[in-house]
Parts: sequence; structure tokens; C-alpha cells
Amino acid sequence: MRIGAILAGVASAGLLAFPAMAEEGRYAPQLTRILEEAVNGSCLAALMAPSLLDACNGQIAGMAPALASLGAIETITFVSVQETPDGPVETYSVKYAGGQTLNWVIGQEREGKFSTVGTAG
Repeated sequence: MRIGAILAGVASAGLLAFPAMAEEGRYAPQLTRILEEAVNGSCLAALMAPSLLDACNGQIAGMAPALASLGAIETITFVSVQETPDGPVETYSVKYAGGQTLNWVIGQEREGKFSTVGTAG
């Protein structure tokens, strides 16, 4: 399974670029937690809106081994934020112990649950 496809449909559904005002990210802890749970084969219902949870559950069997093959997360660095009609979407650069770095997005949060989580590669 291509890592770039993970939750891509949900991630791209509402992303429209608007100039952002925030200078630092707020969602790094939640993204880290979601990624750590996914490596273990679990979709984190406590942080995922129903549509994202459904997408995650549909992909977790292939996603968990693909993420595990990257190694542990070494660093997670805020890159940018995009304002969308459904709320901000933050981008983070995630460096893995295996040497690969992927850009992940997380956002469109409502009542503590996110509608968008995915990677662009």
C-alpha cells in the first residue's frame, strides 16, 4: 500500500488554500497519538470524526504495517496552516527512524475530533 494514499480522500476533501494567520501548530500531540495508534493497528475513535474513522478503519490493515516499516517517529515539526471553510488544517513534517520524512496534515477539528488526517508524501 502506498503511504501517500493513507486517508488521502478525507484529507483532500476540504483543503482550499487561504492565507493563514497562525504561526505555530496546535495539533502535533493529536497527530502523534493518531500515528502511534495506527502503527499498532488501531484507529483512534476519540480523535476522529465519523467519516475519518470510517476511512481509517477501511485502510488500517494495510496502513499499520506500512507505517511500522518507517520506524518510530523521531521528530514532528510544524510547517504551515491552511484555513479552509471547515476550519484550519495544519501540515507537519514527520521524520521517522528509518530515515524517511513525510508531510502529514491534520485539521478541521470539531468538538475534539478531526475530519482531516493524511499525508501528501
